Amino acid sequence: MKSLKTYVFLFAIIFTTKGYSQYTEVINSNRPGVSQSAFSVGTNVVQFEVGPYLLKEKHQLLSRDDKSYGADFALRYGLLFPQLELNFEGTYQSTKRSYTNTVPNEENFSNFKTLTLGAKYLVYDPFKNAQEEKPNLYSWKANHSFKWKDLIPAVAVYVGANFDTKDNPYTAAGIEGFSPKVMISTQNNFKGGWVFVMNFIKDRIGTDQSDFSFILTLTKSIQDQWAVFAESENISSDFYADNLIRVGGAYLWTKNLQVDAAATFNTKDTPSVFGLAVGASYRLDFHVDKMEKDGTSAEEELERRENKARGEEKKKRKKETIDFDN
Repeated sequence: MKSLKTYVFLFAIIFTTKGYSQYTEVINSNRPGVSQSAFSVGTNVVQFEVGPYLLKEKHQLLSRDDKSYGADFALRYGLLFPQLELNFEGTYQSTKRSYTNTVPNEENFSNFKTLTLGAKYLVYDPFKNAQEEKPNLYSWKANHSFKWKDLIPAVAVYVGANFDTKDNPYTAAGIEGFSPKVMISTQNNFKGGWVFVMNFIKDRIGTDQSDFSFILTLTKSIQDQWAVFAESENISSDFYADNLIRVGGAYLWTKNLQVDAAATFNTKDTPSVFGLAVGASYRLDFHVDKMEKDGTSAEEELERRENKARGEEKKKRKKETIDFDN
Protein backbone atom coordinates (compact mmCIF):
# COMPACT_ATOMS: atom_id res chain seq x y z
CA MET A 1 0.00 0.00 0.00
CA LYS A 2 1.37 3.36 -0.96
CA SER A 3 2.10 5.87 1.78
CA LEU A 4 -0.08 8.93 2.36
CA LYS A 5 2.90 11.13 1.48
CA THR A 6 2.99 9.61 -1.99
CA TYR A 7 -0.71 10.32 -2.48
CA VAL A 8 -0.39 13.86 -1.11
CA PHE A 9 2.48 14.57 -3.51
CA LEU A 10 0.50 13.09 -6.39
CA PHE A 11 -2.49 15.25 -5.49
CA ALA A 12 -0.32 18.38 -5.28
CA ILE A 13 1.02 17.82 -8.80
CA ILE A 14 -2.35 17.12 -10.42
CA PHE A 15 -4.18 19.82 -8.48
CA THR A 16 -2.03 22.65 -9.88
CA THR A 17 -2.35 21.72 -13.54
CA LYS A 18 -4.62 23.31 -16.10
CA GLY A 19 -6.27 19.93 -16.54
CA TYR A 20 -7.98 20.59 -13.22
CA SER A 21 -9.94 17.99 -11.28
CA GLN A 22 -11.06 17.79 -7.64
CA TYR A 23 -10.80 14.02 -7.67
CA THR A 24 -7.94 12.69 -5.51
CA GLU A 25 -6.20 9.33 -5.47
CA VAL A 26 -7.15 8.83 -1.80
CA ILE A 27 -10.46 9.34 -0.05
CA ASN A 28 -11.33 12.93 0.91
CA SER A 29 -13.47 12.72 4.06
CA ASN A 30 -15.04 15.40 6.27
CA ARG A 31 -14.63 13.12 9.31
CA PRO A 32 -13.77 13.09 12.13
CA GLY A 33 -14.70 16.77 12.48
CA VAL A 34 -18.08 18.28 11.62
CA SER A 35 -16.94 20.95 9.15
CA GLN A 36 -17.30 20.53 5.39
CA SER A 37 -14.33 20.97 3.07
CA ALA A 38 -14.63 23.32 0.12
CA PHE A 39 -13.95 20.50 -2.35
CA SER A 40 -16.24 17.77 -3.60
CA VAL A 41 -15.52 14.05 -3.58
CA GLY A 42 -15.07 14.07 -7.38
CA THR A 43 -17.40 13.24 -10.23
CA ASN A 44 -19.01 9.79 -10.13
CA VAL A 45 -17.71 9.08 -6.63
CA VAL A 46 -20.17 7.75 -4.03
CA GLN A 47 -18.94 8.20 -0.47
CA PHE A 48 -20.31 6.98 2.87
CA GLU A 49 -19.28 8.52 6.18
CA VAL A 50 -20.66 7.17 9.48
CA GLY A 51 -19.73 7.09 13.14
CA PRO A 52 -21.36 6.07 16.44
CA TYR A 53 -20.78 8.21 19.51
CA LEU A 54 -21.36 8.45 23.25
CA LEU A 55 -22.28 11.81 24.80
CA LYS A 56 -22.61 13.02 28.40
CA GLU A 57 -24.11 16.41 29.28
CA LYS A 58 -24.54 17.82 32.80
CA HIS A 59 -26.56 21.00 33.37
CA GLN A 60 -25.73 22.49 36.78
CA LEU A 61 -28.53 25.09 36.91
CA LEU A 62 -31.27 22.63 35.92
CA SER A 63 -29.81 19.74 37.97
CA ARG A 64 -30.06 17.61 34.85
CA ASP A 65 -27.86 14.81 33.50
CA ASP A 66 -28.15 13.51 29.94
CA LYS A 67 -26.49 10.29 28.83
CA SER A 68 -26.83 9.71 25.09
CA TYR A 69 -25.66 7.52 22.28
CA GLY A 70 -26.18 8.00 18.58
CA ALA A 71 -24.62 8.10 15.13
CA ASP A 72 -23.64 10.70 12.55
CA PHE A 73 -23.93 9.74 8.91
CA ALA A 74 -23.40 11.31 5.49
CA LEU A 75 -23.84 10.21 1.89
CA ARG A 76 -21.88 12.29 -0.66
CA TYR A 77 -21.98 12.13 -4.44
CA GLY A 78 -20.04 14.06 -7.09
CA LEU A 79 -22.47 14.96 -9.87
CA LEU A 80 -21.95 16.34 -13.40
CA PHE A 81 -19.12 18.79 -12.62
CA PRO A 82 -15.91 18.45 -10.56
CA GLN A 83 -17.07 21.41 -8.46
CA LEU A 84 -20.52 20.01 -7.56
CA GLU A 85 -21.42 17.68 -4.73
CA LEU A 86 -24.79 16.47 -3.47
CA ASN A 87 -24.96 15.26 0.11
CA PHE A 88 -27.45 13.83 2.56
CA GLU A 89 -26.46 13.93 6.21
CA GLY A 90 -27.94 13.57 9.64
CA THR A 91 -27.58 12.66 13.30
CA TYR A 92 -29.78 10.21 15.20
CA GLN A 93 -29.60 10.21 19.00
CA SER A 94 -31.17 8.41 21.96
CA THR A 95 -31.04 10.09 25.38
CA LYS A 96 -31.64 9.06 28.98
CA ARG A 97 -32.34 12.22 31.01
CA SER A 98 -32.13 12.26 34.80
CA TYR A 99 -33.15 15.08 37.16
CA THR A 100 -31.34 15.23 40.48
CA ASN A 101 -33.30 17.98 42.25
CA THR A 102 -35.97 17.55 44.98
CA VAL A 103 -37.90 14.82 43.12
CA PRO A 104 -35.52 12.61 41.11
CA ASN A 105 -37.02 11.23 37.93
CA GLU A 106 -35.98 9.99 34.51
CA GLU A 107 -37.19 10.16 30.94
CA ASN A 108 -36.04 8.58 27.69
CA PHE A 109 -36.41 9.94 24.17
CA SER A 110 -34.85 9.61 20.73
CA ASN A 111 -35.09 11.25 17.32
CA PHE A 112 -33.08 12.82 14.51
CA LYS A 113 -31.20 15.85 15.79
CA THR A 114 -30.50 16.82 12.17
CA LEU A 115 -31.58 15.52 8.78
CA THR A 116 -30.44 17.59 5.81
CA LEU A 117 -30.29 17.29 2.02
CA GLY A 118 -28.04 19.79 0.25
CA ALA A 119 -25.70 20.72 -2.58
CA LYS A 120 -22.23 22.27 -2.42
CA TYR A 121 -20.48 24.06 -5.29
CA LEU A 122 -16.89 25.30 -5.48
CA VAL A 123 -17.12 28.89 -6.72
CA TYR A 124 -13.46 29.85 -6.44
CA ASP A 125 -10.24 27.86 -6.48
CA PRO A 126 -6.94 29.78 -6.37
CA PHE A 127 -5.12 26.98 -8.22
CA LYS A 128 -7.59 26.38 -11.04
CA ASN A 129 -6.10 28.83 -13.53
CA ALA A 130 -2.62 28.99 -12.06
CA GLN A 131 0.36 28.12 -14.19
CA GLU A 132 1.79 24.68 -13.66
CA GLU A 133 4.17 24.52 -10.72
CA LYS A 134 6.95 21.98 -11.15
CA PRO A 135 8.39 20.48 -7.98
CA ASN A 136 12.05 21.21 -7.28
CA LEU A 137 13.56 17.74 -7.21
CA TYR A 138 16.77 19.02 -5.57
CA SER A 139 15.43 21.28 -2.82
CA TRP A 140 13.15 20.20 0.02
CA LYS A 141 13.11 23.80 1.27
CA ALA A 142 11.86 25.17 -2.05
CA ASN A 143 8.96 22.71 -2.09
CA HIS A 144 7.94 23.43 1.51
CA SER A 145 8.60 27.18 1.85
CA PHE A 146 5.74 29.56 2.59
CA LYS A 147 4.15 31.49 -0.28
CA TRP A 148 1.78 34.42 0.23
CA LYS A 149 -0.67 33.02 -2.31
CA ASP A 150 -1.22 30.06 0.04
CA LEU A 151 -3.29 32.45 2.18
CA ILE A 152 -5.91 32.70 -0.59
CA PRO A 153 -8.50 30.00 0.17
CA ALA A 154 -10.76 27.95 -2.04
CA VAL A 155 -14.39 29.00 -1.51
CA ALA A 156 -17.57 26.92 -1.81
CA VAL A 157 -21.23 27.70 -1.20
CA TYR A 158 -23.79 25.28 0.18
CA VAL A 159 -27.59 25.34 0.06
CA GLY A 160 -29.68 22.72 1.84
CA ALA A 161 -33.02 21.87 3.41
CA ASN A 162 -33.51 20.55 6.94
CA PHE A 163 -36.37 18.30 7.90
CA ASP A 164 -37.59 18.20 11.52
CA THR A 165 -40.38 16.01 12.83
CA LYS A 166 -43.16 17.38 15.01
CA ASP A 167 -42.48 17.51 18.77
CA ASN A 168 -38.80 16.75 18.28
CA PRO A 169 -37.13 16.82 21.76
CA TYR A 170 -33.88 18.11 20.25
CA THR A 171 -35.34 21.26 18.68
CA ALA A 172 -37.24 24.30 19.93
CA ALA A 173 -40.98 23.98 20.47
CA GLY A 174 -43.10 24.42 17.37
CA ILE A 175 -40.41 23.57 14.83
CA GLU A 176 -41.44 21.01 12.23
CA GLY A 177 -41.17 20.38 8.52
CA PHE A 178 -38.62 21.92 6.16
CA SER A 179 -36.32 24.89 6.75
CA PRO A 180 -33.41 26.31 4.71
CA LYS A 181 -29.72 25.99 5.53
CA VAL A 182 -26.89 27.94 3.87
CA MET A 183 -23.14 27.83 4.33
CA ILE A 184 -19.90 29.32 3.05
CA SER A 185 -16.88 27.01 3.26
CA THR A 186 -13.25 28.05 2.77
CA GLN A 187 -10.17 25.85 2.61
CA ASN A 188 -6.43 26.49 2.62
CA ASN A 189 -4.03 23.68 1.70
CA PHE A 190 -0.69 24.71 3.17
CA LYS A 191 2.63 23.04 2.53
CA GLY A 192 3.79 20.42 4.97
CA GLY A 193 0.46 18.62 5.15
CA TRP A 194 -1.52 21.39 6.89
CA VAL A 195 -5.17 22.02 5.92
CA PHE A 196 -7.32 24.81 7.40
CA VAL A 197 -11.11 24.82 6.87
CA MET A 198 -13.66 27.45 7.91
CA ASN A 199 -17.46 27.07 7.76
CA PHE A 200 -19.95 29.90 8.29
CA ILE A 201 -23.46 28.46 8.67
CA LYS A 202 -26.98 29.84 9.00
CA ASP A 203 -29.28 26.98 9.94
CA ARG A 204 -33.07 26.51 10.19
CA ILE A 205 -33.63 29.93 8.67
CA GLY A 206 -36.97 31.54 9.52
CA THR A 207 -37.68 29.38 12.58
CA ASP A 208 -37.43 29.98 16.34
CA GLN A 209 -34.15 28.06 16.27
CA SER A 210 -32.29 29.96 13.58
CA ASP A 211 -28.74 29.07 14.57
CA PHE A 212 -25.64 30.85 13.37
CA SER A 213 -22.42 28.90 13.76
CA PHE A 214 -18.86 28.98 12.57
CA ILE A 215 -16.42 26.09 12.60
CA LEU A 216 -12.62 26.26 12.41
CA THR A 217 -10.77 23.01 11.64
CA LEU A 218 -7.00 22.53 11.43
CA THR A 219 -5.68 19.17 10.15
CA LYS A 220 -2.09 17.93 9.91
CA SER A 221 -0.93 14.78 8.14
CA ILE A 222 1.89 12.96 9.94
CA GLN A 223 4.08 9.98 9.10
CA ASP A 224 2.48 7.82 6.41
CA GLN A 225 -1.24 7.15 6.80
CA TRP A 226 -1.94 9.21 9.93
CA ALA A 227 -3.54 12.64 10.39
CA VAL A 228 -4.57 14.62 13.48
CA PHE A 229 -6.99 17.51 13.84
CA ALA A 230 -8.29 20.19 16.22
CA GLU A 231 -11.62 21.95 15.78
CA SER A 232 -13.65 24.73 17.35
CA GLU A 233 -17.42 24.99 16.75
CA ASN A 234 -19.21 28.12 17.97
CA ILE A 235 -23.05 27.96 18.03
CA SER A 236 -25.30 30.93 18.71
CA SER A 237 -29.12 31.14 18.88
CA ASP A 238 -31.94 31.92 21.31
CA PHE A 239 -32.43 28.17 21.79
CA TYR A 240 -28.84 27.03 22.34
CA ALA A 241 -25.35 28.52 22.49
CA ASP A 242 -22.05 26.75 22.96
CA ASN A 243 -18.40 26.58 22.01
CA LEU A 244 -17.42 22.96 21.36
CA ILE A 245 -13.84 21.78 20.99
CA ARG A 246 -12.86 18.56 19.20
CA VAL A 247 -9.56 16.74 18.87
CA GLY A 248 -8.76 13.44 17.26
CA GLY A 249 -7.16 11.62 14.41
CA ALA A 250 -7.68 9.47 11.34
CA TYR A 251 -5.92 6.53 9.74
CA LEU A 252 -5.88 5.86 6.00
CA TRP A 253 -6.48 2.10 5.86
CA THR A 254 -6.61 1.94 2.06
CA LYS A 255 -6.98 4.64 -0.57
CA ASN A 256 -10.77 4.18 -0.35
CA LEU A 257 -11.17 3.59 3.41
CA GLN A 258 -10.46 5.84 6.38
CA VAL A 259 -11.10 5.13 10.08
CA ASP A 260 -11.14 7.80 12.79
CA ALA A 261 -11.69 8.69 16.44
CA ALA A 262 -12.39 11.98 18.22
CA ALA A 263 -13.29 13.55 21.56
CA THR A 264 -15.61 16.54 22.09
CA PHE A 265 -15.78 18.84 25.13
CA ASN A 266 -16.58 22.41 26.16
CA THR A 267 -15.67 24.80 28.97
CA LYS A 268 -19.04 25.69 30.53
CA ASP A 269 -21.56 23.92 32.80
CA THR A 270 -24.91 24.90 31.21
CA PRO A 271 -24.45 22.18 30.15
CA SER A 272 -20.98 20.68 30.29
CA VAL A 273 -20.34 18.39 27.33
CA PHE A 274 -18.08 15.39 26.86
CA GLY A 275 -18.31 12.97 23.97
CA LEU A 276 -16.35 10.17 22.32
CA ALA A 277 -16.80 9.04 18.73
CA VAL A 278 -15.34 6.54 16.30
CA GLY A 279 -16.14 6.25 12.63
CA ALA A 280 -15.25 5.28 9.12
CA SER A 281 -15.44 6.71 5.61
CA TYR A 282 -15.62 4.56 2.48
CA ARG A 283 -15.98 5.45 -1.17
CA LEU A 284 -17.13 3.66 -4.29
CA ASP A 285 -14.85 5.08 -6.95
CA PHE A 286 -16.41 5.23 -10.43
CA HIS A 287 -14.41 8.30 -11.42
CA VAL A 288 -12.73 8.36 -14.84
CA ASP A 289 -10.19 11.14 -15.25
CA LYS A 290 -9.71 12.91 -18.57
CA MET A 291 -6.10 11.80 -18.61
CA GLU A 292 -7.20 8.20 -18.11
CA LYS A 293 -9.47 8.48 -21.15
CA ASP A 294 -6.36 9.28 -23.18
CA GLY A 295 -4.67 6.19 -21.80
CA THR A 296 -2.57 7.98 -19.18
CA SER A 297 -3.35 7.46 -15.52
CA ALA A 298 -2.74 10.06 -12.82
CA GLU A 299 0.25 8.13 -11.48
CA GLU A 300 1.73 7.79 -14.97
CA GLU A 301 1.25 11.54 -15.44
CA LEU A 302 3.17 12.15 -12.21
CA GLU A 303 6.04 9.95 -13.39
CA ARG A 304 6.05 11.74 -16.76
CA ARG A 305 6.33 15.12 -15.05
CA GLU A 306 9.15 13.95 -12.79
CA ASN A 307 11.10 12.59 -15.78
CA LYS A 308 10.47 15.81 -17.69
CA ALA A 309 11.75 17.89 -14.77
CA ARG A 310 14.90 15.76 -14.52
CA GLY A 311 15.47 16.10 -18.27
CA GLU A 312 15.16 19.87 -18.14
CA GLU A 313 17.60 20.01 -15.23
CA LYS A 314 20.14 17.94 -17.17
CA LYS A 315 19.78 20.20 -20.21
CA LYS A 316 20.30 23.26 -18.01
CA ARG A 317 23.48 21.79 -16.50
CA LYS A 318 24.80 20.83 -19.93
CA LYS A 319 24.16 24.34 -21.25
CA GLU A 320 25.93 25.89 -18.26
CA THR A 321 28.92 23.61 -18.89
CA ILE A 322 29.09 24.56 -22.59
CA ASP A 323 28.82 28.27 -21.80
CA PHE A 324 31.61 27.93 -19.25
CA ASP A 325 33.87 26.16 -21.73
CA ASN A 326 33.32 28.98 -24.23
